[in-house]
Amino acid sequence: MSYLKTKGIVIREKNTGEADKIITIFSESHGKISAIANSAKRPKSKLVAGTQLLCYSDFLLYRSRDMYRVNTCDVIQSFYPIRDDIIKLTYAAHLIDIIRDVIQENQSSQDLLKLFLNTLHLLAKKEKDPDLITSIFELRMLSLIGYSPGVSSCSLCGSKEIDLFFFSFSKCGFICEKCIKKGEEAKPITKATAKALMHIVFSDAKSLFSFQISKQSLEELGNLTRQYLRERLEKDYRKLDYIQKI
Repeated sequence: MSYLKTKGIVIREKNTGEADKIITIFSESHGKISAIANSAKRPKSKLVAGTQLLCYSDFLLYRSRDMYRVNTCDVIQSFYPIRDDIIKLTYAAHLIDIIRDVIQENQSSQDLLKLFLNTLHLLAKKEKDPDLITSIFELRMLSLIGYSPGVSSCSLCGSKEIDLFFFSFSKCGFICEKCIKKGEEAKPITKATAKALMHIVFSDAKSLFSFQISKQSLEELGNLTRQYLRERLEKDYRKLDYIQKI
């Protein structure tokens, strides 16, 4: 019997049988892992707390036939303020949908896990607009998995002298005014939004979330990152539509 010890966060739980459930863990060492948590639905089970959705725990798993089983799990962070708030939980569900699509089994994604945990940590608090937190996560996540937009220069001519900013989804980055005049199609964006894009792509992890923008620029940034996400992953994520209806 082989054992695996890893930190990870539960990104899916599915009940099976009377007392068991299957959980999906975004792990530090092995990417996405599915594991059976025997008796985790029983109130007195030692696995109750650590196998709930969004619980970040220290897991000890063992391999049984073709699947892992949870031997022990010690909670590191429960993110309870998110699970206890329907609005925050909706934002978190949006993030989880994305994470489940981009992480792979047996593939370490430590930078992506760190980004996910930091995003949830900020979402659990009330210090930043959740729409800004979400937009930062979306664009930084895409950058980490190889879809970083070209925001250091014009994606066509390479010029770094840009006064008026345009963003091209087909060229995946900024287009300068000269190239626009040559007939290239792109979306005009404000300088504040352009600076936000550059910060999200190039800043270090510690300062990633350390900026604020106006409501107008935030709306523009959100529309841009959501469309860029949809086109790069070829999927329309709709859970946040619920927020707009409230």
